[in-house]
Amino acid sequence: MLVADKWTQYRILDAGDGEKVEYWNGYILRRPDPQVIWPWSKPARVREDVHGIYHRSKSGGGQWEFRKPLPESWTITYGKLKFRVEPTGFKHTGLFPEQAVNWDWMIRTIQGAGRPINVLNLFAYTGGATCACLSAGASVCHVDASKGMVSWAKENIGLSGLSERPVRYIVDDCIKFVQREIRRGRTYDAVIMDPPSYGRGPGGEVWKLEDALYSLVDLLTNVLSEKPLFFLLNSYTAGFSSRVSANILEMALTDKFGGKVTHGEVGLPIADTNLVLPCGTFARWEA
Repeated sequence: MLVADKWTQYRILDAGDGEKVEYWNGYILRRPDPQVIWPWSKPARVREDVHGIYHRSKSGGGQWEFRKPLPESWTITYGKLKFRVEPTGFKHTGLFPEQAVNWDWMIRTIQGAGRPINVLNLFAYTGGATCACLSAGASVCHVDASKGMVSWAKENIGLSGLSERPVRYIVDDCIKFVQREIRRGRTYDAVIMDPPSYGRGPGGEVWKLEDALYSLVDLLTNVLSEKPLFFLLNSYTAGFSSRVSANILEMALTDKFGGKVTHGEVGLPIADTNLVLPCGTFARWEA
């Protein structure tokens, strides 16, 4: 497991009974997390003295209970990168801190390439990976089906001082966009994918991970340059081993480009304990 333990403005204070308590640069939020099936390990005050708690609804969704004054949004910094954080109506805050281990890896890989790198970031959300790649000197095509998420990504790129870097913002269904890029003959040196388990494109297109993942990865081999650098596939789908993602990359990429595939989990440390919260899986193909 790769543990994102280099944060200074974020940490998990405690986790238990299906929830986690997180410090976000001055503010403390308590949110559900299905991985947490163990009891709380710290005094009750740690989980009670919070700014906001997200309560799930039995009928789906949920809502925030705010116990202390909390701004509508604020910023958090990781190294040279800066992001806007906001408690949204669907539990998320706009940032997945565990992905910092992948940001660090992408920055090292791009900087070590010794040549210009063009990155395609699909299902790109609020642009954490886009910011990381831009900061390393790459150009990025940022694609997400949500106009609101792409606007949020633009804001994060601006906060990180990267607005002048070469980036394209695309609001579109990822599969349809890739098909058009193939017809245009456009290629990329690296691909990042963080696909949802289930979703809909801007035109109502349905995405189901188990039905579409291999075919999309295979399709993407047609937009890779002659000397691709890396392919990163993240997954938050419950029950999917990282080996599943690794197998897909092995079948789609290594026969065609050589290279190697590594895979595993990403996680976050729980402060002042030996516990680590699992937060999804990754598979990486490298030239």
